[in-house]
Amino acid sequence: MQKSKILIAASVILGMACANAVHAEDRFASKFGPDDQIGAANNLSAETTLAAIKLISTGKVYSLGMEISRETPAFAPRGVAVTVFSPSQSGNKTIGSNSGTYNDDMFTGWLGVGTQIDGLGHLGDHHTYYNNNHAEDFVMATGLTKLGIENVPPIATRGVLLDIAAIKGTDRLDGGYVITLDDLTKAQKAAGTEIRKGDVVLIHTGWLDLVGKDDGLYGRTEPGLGLAAAAWLADQGVVAVGADTWGLEAVPHEDPNAFFPVHVKLLAENGVYILENIVTRDLAADRAHEFLFVLGQAKLKGAVQMIINPVAVR
Repeated sequence: MQKSKILIAASVILGMACANAVHAEDRFASKFGPDDQIGAANNLSAETTLAAIKLISTGKVYSLGMEISRETPAFAPRGVAVTVFSPSQSGNKTIGSNSGTYNDDMFTGWLGVGTQIDGLGHLGDHHTYYNNNHAEDFVMATGLTKLGIENVPPIATRGVLLDIAAIKGTDRLDGGYVITLDDLTKAQKAAGTEIRKGDVVLIHTGWLDLVGKDDGLYGRTEPGLGLAAAAWLADQGVVAVGADTWGLEAVPHEDPNAFFPVHVKLLAENGVYILENIVTRDLAADRAHEFLFVLGQAKLKGAVQMIINPVAVR
């Protein structure tokens, strides 16, 4: 009898695991075809770029990337370090007949520090990722063989800033605040714009202002997108969603037992890229709600994510 109970329990657990895996595959199939590796970037076009260029009226350029260093707070255990060498020049030696000198630098660290883009191979469900790619088939220690960051095309499209802090009447949202669809709707109305297919949406919360002032609080919690708001943005056909926070979504999550569910919703389920630690303060201060957004990340083959410095032109 005991053996039968064990066999029944094992069968139930196996059945649930299989059902969950099938459910993930149903959710993660790409509408762009079984071989697609770029997700919502398929919504980019020459037309969206030309329309975005027409938004430029002042020529003001905004750097949306933060400065990073060994001291930059990051999701544990991430960190970065730069080490500078002057090869073969110890003791004040020079090189060649012209007494030349030079410096080189070595980068050691994680590519998910500071301002970054999360690729489609970053978050999944039951080891299933965007377009039903299974970890055992493409996740290698030497790099991803699919969904690597090198596949992301250059992005030049309309950027939209939604200032959620402003509509809440504050300089900085509280940690754990869940941004709702109603918040997005009100922010769109305040900005006098609407989200369209092919957009990059940036959310201003004021949270990044904590860096260097209270790194502990910055890293413990954050305001961010809730699942319903994220799903709505994906349904609009946006290419990427970013914020001035380290993880885009509210922490703690709406379900405190979940593991970055908004990441799974956007990346794995919809192929929408995530941009983190975006410097939005200058755009917010200028009330620059529509602009040309430009991003061309380093094409490090097989990388999951990449440090970036996107640019907005108004």
